[in-house]
Amino acid sequence: MDFSGSQTIAAPIDKVWAFLLDVNKVAECAPGFQSLEVLGEEHWKAVVSVGIGAVKAKFTLDVTRPEMHEPDHMVVKARGKAPGSAVELAGDMHLTAVDSNQTRMDWEAKVIVSGTIASVGARLLQGTAEKLTGQFFSCLKAKLEPGGAAQG
Repeated sequence: MDFSGSQTIAAPIDKVWAFLLDVNKVAECAPGFQSLEVLGEEHWKAVVSVGIGAVKAKFTLDVTRPEMHEPDHMVVKARGKAPGSAVELAGDMHLTAVDSNQTRMDWEAKVIVSGTIASVGARLLQGTAEKLTGQFFSCLKAKLEPGGAAQG
């Protein structure tokens, strides 16, 4: 499955970049996030719980950021397993300063899901992924934009 989109965030590009660099802040916005363990520089183990229809799975993910170009480009890769299922994903993100207080984020992600969760929840995967993406960006904006939860 391929996903892509564009979001405008009411925050300066350097603030958005700093947020995205902080893996703990990003993880807080990931729907279903349960835990994060640092394995090395730009390498983590994350545990995320996902439900596709009636099928629930807890994925243990190996996450890396193999490519970064401050302050406008970042690549994230993850591969993981849950009992009877597997997932592989690659995300690519470009930031553009619209003006001094607005940043546009163009993103794309390629996700491959296999196993039980793919066969049972196949019809629901696209809709679920879109819902989770929406939740992530709502959280990100709440933390970054003026009047959001985390000013400082």
